[in-house]
Amino acid sequence: MASEADFIYDEAKFEVTNEMLQAFKEQGYIVLRGLFSPEELKKIKEVFEDSDLVPKYGYGIPDSSGRMPKMVLWRAPGTDVSGMVCRCEKIVTTSEKLLGGEVYHYSTKLMMKEPLVGGRQEWHQDYGYWYQNGLLYPDALSVFVAIDRCNKANGCLQVLPGSHKVGRIEHKFVAGQTGADLERVEHLKKIFPLTYMEMEPGDALFFHSNVLHASDENNSPNRRWALIMAYNRKSNNPIESLADPFPRYTPLEKVPNSAILDCTNVSDFSGKDFLDPTADKTVKADTSKRSQQVTKA
Repeated sequence: MASEADFIYDEAKFEVTNEMLQAFKEQGYIVLRGLFSPEELKKIKEVFEDSDLVPKYGYGIPDSSGRMPKMVLWRAPGTDVSGMVCRCEKIVTTSEKLLGGEVYHYSTKLMMKEPLVGGRQEWHQDYGYWYQNGLLYPDALSVFVAIDRCNKANGCLQVLPGSHKVGRIEHKFVAGQTGADLERVEHLKKIFPLTYMEMEPGDALFFHSNVLHASDENNSPNRRWALIMAYNRKSNNPIESLADPFPRYTPLEKVPNSAILDCTNVSDFSGKDFLDPTADKTVKADTSKRSQQVTKA
């Protein structure tokens, strides 16, 4: 990992520094270590492990080997604990500073690689998906928050630092996923060193929508869950005729970081606007029951 993109989060004095902005510009990402405390993570896990959210809304996206990572995706934050995470200042304000303008919530997904069977995420740029949903510019980013420890063994994220500078690459279906032109990816690996983003629970990776990234299968006995929040700049409002099923600009009401621990709602998901995967033109989902089981860490 490029050390200039790695920072320690301190709740008492955190601000987005010039060093962070420069790292995001050059590398295409920054890592904030310890962005969420153990107490916050406990509440976040309670939402996903002790409710019907995953069994009711979960589905798989097959990879090129036939295995699949599982996910649940929603388009509006809602009022539960995970909604407070999507709206909290340390996520939203940091995203606005990195992108240089007001942002709105584009989507959040819980990504799940189950022990020994979890599938890979093929090489792609998020803008490779979002371009098809009417975004004119790549003025968007994702925030990958490790719920479990993420390492090489359980399929941690891999990135090509600096790859956002090449612009959008052509994408096509790879099994059930939208993937980047692999011939071009192989050439870019010779220019941008492949980096394994090993993360501890509570660490967060903020990355530009054109950064090439992927993740391997989970062949370990350890679960790998992550929360991935996406934000788009207000000025980058999607073309209306292409935007569906993802949202156009909707003002996002930020909440203080303390709202995560103060929130007592861990089971009412009204207002989250869960995505029906059959409406998503960028994936071919598997909604069978084998993709909807819950594994606790």
